[in-house]
Amino acid sequence: MGNKIIERHKDRTAIADLLSIFPVTAILGPRQVGKTTLAKTFHPDHIFDLENPRDFALLENPQLALEKLAGLIMIDEIQRKAELFPLLRYLVDNNPKQRFLILGSASSNLRQQSGESLAGRIGYHYLTGLNLTETGAGSMETLWLRGGFPRSYLTESDSQSMTWRTNFITTFLEKDLTVLGVNVPAATMYRFWTMVSHYHGQTINYSELGRAFGINDKTAKLYLSILEDTFMIRQLMPWHANVSKRLVKSPKIYLRDSGIFHALQSINTMQELRNNPKIGASWEGFALEELVSMLGKRDSEVFFYGTHSGAEIDLYWQDKGKKMGAEFKYIDAPRTTKSMHQAIVDLNLDELWVIYPGDKKYQLTEKIWAMPLENFAGL
Repeated sequence: MGNKIIERHKDRTAIADLLSIFPVTAILGPRQVGKTTLAKTFHPDHIFDLENPRDFALLENPQLALEKLAGLIMIDEIQRKAELFPLLRYLVDNNPKQRFLILGSASSNLRQQSGESLAGRIGYHYLTGLNLTETGAGSMETLWLRGGFPRSYLTESDSQSMTWRTNFITTFLEKDLTVLGVNVPAATMYRFWTMVSHYHGQTINYSELGRAFGINDKTAKLYLSILEDTFMIRQLMPWHANVSKRLVKSPKIYLRDSGIFHALQSINTMQELRNNPKIGASWEGFALEELVSMLGKRDSEVFFYGTHSGAEIDLYWQDKGKKMGAEFKYIDAPRTTKSMHQAIVDLNLDELWVIYPGDKKYQLTEKIWAMPLENFAGL
């Protein structure tokens, strides 16, 4: 698998559309997910990599360096020089021959800073790890175990993949977070991240998490926001439309990449995963990220639903006027549950999919379908 290159047609098409509409296009996503490789397929006329000391020095006087350039200008790891955003606004407003393709690996700060300076001039594309539409249906177990980081997925063996992921975690904690201005010691953040992995797929209680780690809930929220901002975790918010019920109001937490989850849980092979009590939570997180990616939904467009009386579905979204839900079950033959029926009534769902690792799609009730995850690989 080592030399294989996976074409990312869906992402490339989406970025091409943004480039045709906006003078500035941002590709945001975690480190090592393939942003630079993908951006270079657009053949930029000029490339600045702010991890390269020479390029960083060139942009010490950015207006002098940039204003005479024409064509497509790519700036990689732009979070290292966030002060560029007001200048980009000036440049694109005064030079219609310039377009910018900017890449970043921290989300909220970049969105805020670029949005304030470049309102109406910038389009965003989030690049996630590889998914089944790119790797192919027969690759599901490998993708699930190793995760979607291209270099992790494409290694020759599971042991090489685990080596890559453990090194990624170390580099991320010791170097990447420091560059982003995070002052939490790497060892502390590693222990916190590992502890969060034990909550994978559960609603999060900040006070409980803080007590378990020996910090207050405010610090626990700060550490979680660091991991969320760098695309390492997802905090899935609850849906709150039904005010007549006592609803769960805390978010559910997931590690976005199944391979990183398995590395933090010391799960090395599919055999170890099958024997691990966390397999259900692992499947839920993996299948949820696959589905959200295939649906093309933003984080703010997907939710879970839960009531204190026990009705719950793992994912809720709206699509073309339809109200949709999904449950993720690691079982051979899904069945309906009382909780599913109650969620259909509460949310007035049009369809509920029970997504499982089998190979047959079949109808359970008028509104409930058992859906193999691999079915979505052809979408």
